[in-house]
Amino acid sequence: MDKREAIEAVIRDPSHARNIVYEKTIPATAGSFTDFPKDLPQALAQALRARGIEKLYTHQADVWEETRRSSHVIVVTPTASGKTLSYNLPVIAELLADDTARALYLFPTKALSQDQQSELNELILASQGTLPLKICTYDGDTPESLRISARDTGRIIISNPDMLHAGILPNHPKWVKFFSRLKYIIIDEAHAYRGVFGSHVANVIRRLKRIAAFYGAHPQFILCSATIGNPKELAEMLIGEPVSLIDNNGAPQSEKRIILYNPPLVDFVQGIRKSSIIESRRWTVAFLKAGIKTILFAHSRVKTEVAASYIREDLANIFTDNSRIRIEPYRGGLLPNERREIERGLRDGTIQGVVSTNALELGIDIGGLDAAVVAGYPGSFNSFWQQIGRAGRRGGVSVAVFVASSAPLDQFIMNDPAWFFGKQHEMA
Repeated sequence: MDKREAIEAVIRDPSHARNIVYEKTIPATAGSFTDFPKDLPQALAQALRARGIEKLYTHQADVWEETRRSSHVIVVTPTASGKTLSYNLPVIAELLADDTARALYLFPTKALSQDQQSELNELILASQGTLPLKICTYDGDTPESLRISARDTGRIIISNPDMLHAGILPNHPKWVKFFSRLKYIIIDEAHAYRGVFGSHVANVIRRLKRIAAFYGAHPQFILCSATIGNPKELAEMLIGEPVSLIDNNGAPQSEKRIILYNPPLVDFVQGIRKSSIIESRRWTVAFLKAGIKTILFAHSRVKTEVAASYIREDLANIFTDNSRIRIEPYRGGLLPNERREIERGLRDGTIQGVVSTNALELGIDIGGLDAAVVAGYPGSFNSFWQQIGRAGRRGGVSVAVFVASSAPLDQFIMNDPAWFFGKQHEMA
């Protein structure tokens, strides 16, 4: 059976269907495309074509035009909509036009930094030498032996706010060459910088701007965010300057089915229901047995490890395509090589499932996952949409299952799903 039929079979299984309280289908939408800008460097255009990209989404072209006007920009589009290319194009074009120019990319997690470095390296590799740019990651995982080379020769430095605060800005005299030639600062996943953490990051950005100005540079900012209620306001608070908002998504969207599942009651008097982790485990096993690549989101490291262990036991003697189904836990605290092995396995298909904390909630490309299972409400509407957006990034029908816990908020959502899906995105 094909993927759509496999998903339908799992949903209609009587052990699942009897407790489904709501179903919603988000239909597929066509993309809106435009030709490459006339002033796009030929070498960059050739590299894009070598990767199979013949046109840009309209929002990518809008970012290009806005950056040509030297405006600070925030791009707000759904997951898997090509935000990465939106900022890579103007940055690489500037680095090609000016051999001394530098750019700084800031991501909230190391996993996302590694993912974006891989994306840049693939684009440079596709250029067959016409994009001679050195991309360097500078974070806590970078060996001491590579840090001096990255600082002195890296055209694009990929880091995070913590390393910027603790390792780069205090040592700015050693970074004179970089700061004096800094042209672009990219802040991805800007919606992650909210609350107290966001206020800390905003102050780090102010220090960064002050040091860059001291060395004669006034870099341009490009920020990217998932859908939130106040993206322009957030961006302006982060960088302390006016920004232009681009939110007209031109990327195609694949069909997504969303299922709200309320586990059966085990105590009718107290209203206690069967564990959301146990029920999420059943859904995940069913999807994996059907050949559907799946991610399960759990609330804590302990739940992540326990769920992954139980799912492994459930799948111990199950084979697909003559090989065992492999599932791994992903959480904070893993060693760098362990994280990268899991990310690589998800991309190349050697790992069929993953149980994760919110560490994989952000926009890392983890391959062609077709199902997302969310064990309990993640705490915010924005996080919910981020988590279910991990499935369906490569096109085709996908499914997301929200398995409620006994918590009052989860049960409120189960009792009024129309309110939940009509809710506006929270402000950051």
